[in-house]
Amino acid sequence: MSIVFVAILTVLLGFSSLEAQEKIKFPVSVSSKTLGYGPLWAASRMKVFERQGLDVELVLVRGAEKSVQALVSRSVNVTASGADGIISAVEHGLDLAMVGGIINRPSYFLMAGKRYRTYNDLRGTVIGSSGLTSGTAFTLRSLLSAHGLEHGKDYTLINVGPSAPAFTALANGVIAATILPVPLNYEAVEMGFNVIGQVADEIPNLQLATVSVSRSWAEKNSPLVVRFLRGMVMGMRWLIDNRQAGSDFLTKEMQIKPELARRGWEYYVEKKVWDRDMEVNIEGVRTIIRVYNEMNPTAKPLSSPAKYVDTSYLKEALRGERP
Repeated sequence: MSIVFVAILTVLLGFSSLEAQEKIKFPVSVSSKTLGYGPLWAASRMKVFERQGLDVELVLVRGAEKSVQALVSRSVNVTASGADGIISAVEHGLDLAMVGGIINRPSYFLMAGKRYRTYNDLRGTVIGSSGLTSGTAFTLRSLLSAHGLEHGKDYTLINVGPSAPAFTALANGVIAATILPVPLNYEAVEMGFNVIGQVADEIPNLQLATVSVSRSWAEKNSPLVVRFLRGMVMGMRWLIDNRQAGSDFLTKEMQIKPELARRGWEYYVEKKVWDRDMEVNIEGVRTIIRVYNEMNPTAKPLSSPAKYVDTSYLKEALRGERP
């Protein structure tokens, strides 16, 4: 074996060893395994994070409070969860920031039992929500208020949990109505439940879910945040740009019927619920602030989006990446 060949082999093995050494454990919490968070699962399954030198582990952590706790305790480096939970955490003094958008517009439909067909039919009923003080609850109350239904007077709001248990509560007649995300709404229609309306009709701009970090941790680990976001953008673009392959992926990964996956993909892409560059919908954040302030007139008003959003890491991740 020649000296030159040995030298080349040594260099190649060195690069391989370096690549393995640089792959860093990177736990990420996700509030639910649903179609809206599909780009994150796509990036993980396609191993784009690995190409960024990250060993990303996706951990299901249901609920805004638990997601924030996981981030603050350093159990995870990043959380993909409701934007309202991050805003609330910041207002309580935690140094968190949204660094990217993942569900950038409302994808909820107000679904009701078979005997209810209009907003007016819901007077005097029990309506289900994911939490009573969450962004979802405020959004639901705002939608109902726009159609003349006052919370506490015209209907009772109860906590039935996130989408899947909410759907079960609706199917079992525990509640008269609830908001369900695409494509669960299509499945509900197939079962004979009625569409009362959709959130986007009244609130077209609403930042539902973001990718968020601890500011202090991110400042010390900026290259890792940038690499993670670059991988996320790659997963997002692949899912948006590949209709059939993307729908097939969602069918398998989310374990839903192909027709539901296809219709869901179409909705999220055509309505721009997914942003191909993962930018935060600033107007959507302003909507959260406005809705919160309207629903809590006696509380301290929330501040501007700049208090909750840090775009610097995404800008670095996108540098030279835009088509």
